[in-house]
Amino acid sequence: MSDDKEDIDLEVDSPSALTGYIVKKFEDAENGRFSDELRWISSYKNYRGITDSTTAYTASERSKVFVRITKVKVLAAFGQISDILFASGKFPITVSPTPIPEGIAEFAHLSSPEEQSVLEQIRNVPLAEVDDFLGGLEGKYGQSPSLVPGPSVVPQSPEIQPALIAARNMEKQIHDQLTDTNAVSILRKAIFECALLGTGIVKGPFNFNKTIHNWEIKNGEKIYKPNEKTVPRISCVSCWDFYPDPSAKSLEDAEYVVERHRLNREQVLDLKNRPFFKEDAIEEVLDRGPNYTEKHYESTLQEDDSSPNHEDNRYEVLEYWGSLPSNLAEELDIPGPSSSGDSIHVNVWITAGKVIRAVLNPFLPTRLPYSVFPYEINPYQIFGIGVAENMQDAQLLMNGHVRMAIDNLSLAGNMIFDVDETQLVPGQSMDIYPGKIFRRQTGQPGTAVTGLKFPNTAPENLQMYQAARQLADEETGIPSIIHGQTGVTGTGRTAAGLSMLMGSAGLSIKTVIKNIDEFLLRNLGEAFFQWNMQFNDDNAEIRGDLEIKPKGISSVMQKEVRTQRLTALLQTIGNPMLAPFIKIPNLIKELAISQDIDPEQLVNDPQEAAIFADILRGLNERATSQEASAPGQQSPNMGTPQGVPSGPAPVDQSGVGGGTIGVGNAPTPGESNFTGNLREAS
Repeated sequence: MSDDKEDIDLEVDSPSALTGYIVKKFEDAENGRFSDELRWISSYKNYRGITDSTTAYTASERSKVFVRITKVKVLAAFGQISDILFASGKFPITVSPTPIPEGIAEFAHLSSPEEQSVLEQIRNVPLAEVDDFLGGLEGKYGQSPSLVPGPSVVPQSPEIQPALIAARNMEKQIHDQLTDTNAVSILRKAIFECALLGTGIVKGPFNFNKTIHNWEIKNGEKIYKPNEKTVPRISCVSCWDFYPDPSAKSLEDAEYVVERHRLNREQVLDLKNRPFFKEDAIEEVLDRGPNYTEKHYESTLQEDDSSPNHEDNRYEVLEYWGSLPSNLAEELDIPGPSSSGDSIHVNVWITAGKVIRAVLNPFLPTRLPYSVFPYEINPYQIFGIGVAENMQDAQLLMNGHVRMAIDNLSLAGNMIFDVDETQLVPGQSMDIYPGKIFRRQTGQPGTAVTGLKFPNTAPENLQMYQAARQLADEETGIPSIIHGQTGVTGTGRTAAGLSMLMGSAGLSIKTVIKNIDEFLLRNLGEAFFQWNMQFNDDNAEIRGDLEIKPKGISSVMQKEVRTQRLTALLQTIGNPMLAPFIKIPNLIKELAISQDIDPEQLVNDPQEAAIFADILRGLNERATSQEASAPGQQSPNMGTPQGVPSGPAPVDQSGVGGGTIGVGNAPTPGESNFTGNLREAS
């Protein structure tokens, strides 16, 4: 539901034609996605473990056990995606200036203010102190003809300061807005449905009046005075309530979308408090009573067949976003298109044949306020393919073979009896129990009751179950080791094989993250950017020629691998030939980021680095002078010819053979081992 302050109300003189047009579009979209609904129902049943004819392997199976591996795989995929996107605590959306922002080229600089500050410090150093300032390098290279004082001849990359500042402010603004409206929880709902059904849908942002609790003290008494702040808010739209243009293969190609709302009486009444909703039309709808009709799939989703039938006091409200033909626009009391081929973009809410809201699309540029992102792309339609659908056959095989094993064990674990009733006295009970006595006819030869034993085929069925489970791993790209399965067999039993399994799982999730980057994060970031540019008049520092960059896929690279690479690069600084070519501050910042450490709190700026360098140099010089002035201390190379210091001669404990007894310092009076000490009287 949207609350848009810039919406333009459309006065509808004859809503019947308009409502008929929207209902027809809704029915077309409903018919167009019927096959998708069947796929979703099957996926949901496999996830929830609902047993019926569609989840049965054979018609003769007696056992109804359901092995819920689909649920395990869906939750594993959902957990991986959520950890990758939100584990760092920051939204994977960044804002950066375009390479050459238009209109502000006059603000381009060849270096940052920090760099200019360091250069000014160097220029202000007296020539006599240059050697100390440069750490001795000037004395070594001062006479070199290749060193020329002045700015570097190496071209610097231009840095657009105003655009960079605007980008940082815009990024912070978007992150604050997402955090302020609990966007992580909303996105997690959409990501879960994406993993389960194959498609996630996010709507917005729309204007939302957030209440800020405030207490004031007046005359010694606390008075509650809440404040309201307009913020952009997003919402999660279920696939079941989303009806796009059936002829479109992507949302950008869609002429319209219809969102279906199922509202109770209180929710319909609340619409009267929202902008541009028609109170008279809402009152008339409420007087007519509920009009909700349950769809064929809703009984499956409710899973409450045992409850008695109850009256559904709900209202079906259709929200239409899309173009409106000019012939219908002429019925609206607004300036409209002149030619018959033109159309206008509107947002219309209808229920029970009444238009309760009709406004022009408030967004500039015009767009549908939805972000539809697939788990796996279906190139021929909007809706994607999820984990449950990919492993549908494997789930059916696992259920079938486990049920056959249980049915077989129930037979193999019991006796089946062959009874010749002609040899028995008529009227006897055929129940079998310990101590049972059967009475035979007199004079009848042969065996009247024969016990049969069925063979045990459960091991073969369980082998097929394991094969089907491995098939599920391959079909989903999610190895069982990911979600904690023990006793991994085959390739996964070795370290190299386990690494291959984890690598393949990473590739599968990486593809999904790329889809989320492209279809969700980029669209969502651009939507928030456009909202701030259009509606946020309070902060002028966020405006500029900027671009949105999703950062979800960059989080896929394991932090350990990235840290190892950065650490190895940092070690190359020890080579004096390579150290001058490495941007050490940037390297340290990247190393800090890879370990979830704020680089701004860790890395010094050039001025601070120069101060600490002087301190460390002074400490090193002091330590060197102390070592040189220590009495009786010799150099380590003054020992044996091999450079090893010579120790005391071996001690001959017997005192024979020229050995020296008691090598070491002589004890002094007062020490415990000094023989001249007098014993204290006991």
